[in-house]
Amino acid sequence: MKNVDRRPASRLATSLLLLPLLLPAAAGAQDIVRHKIPNSDFPIAQAVSVPPNATIHFISGQVPPVVHKERDPNSIAAFGDTRTQTVGVLQRIRDILQGMGLGMGDVVKMQVFLVGDPEHGGRADVAGFMAGYTQFFGGAQPNLPARAVMQVAALSNPGWLVEIEVVAAKK
Repeated sequence: MKNVDRRPASRLATSLLLLPLLLPAAAGAQDIVRHKIPNSDFPIAQAVSVPPNATIHFISGQVPPVVHKERDPNSIAAFGDTRTQTVGVLQRIRDILQGMGLGMGDVVKMQVFLVGDPEHGGRADVAGFMAGYTQFFGGAQPNLPARAVMQVAALSNPGWLVEIEVVAAKK
């Protein structure tokens, strides 16, 4: 019987056994990447890349809290203008995230639903939304999400002008 060197096969088997142990370390090196809009300081990301080692959290759409309890609970007067509602919604989202061990800087995607405001001729008050939004994103908190803002015909309460849902991710 011929003597065959089995060391190369043995090394291959050992390498294949160690491969699963090495992959998480390589994957751990990947970060969440926020791609800025070129030549812009607009406070959203053009895109966000989330690596496979990140945990993704889907936060349901949040609506504004009542700020004037003496007003009709089905009126804009009860919830405030678009800016006030945006701040209230983002505070709710911040609280939910904090309860999960996350922060606003972990938000990677945001969808915003704005109802046309009668005070603005039935058009969404995007300036009011941005005034509330920039209190949470762009200044002291530089991690910007990818974002879509759309005007919708209505939300389920006629007093709501704003609903926001987010996706957060963390390694």
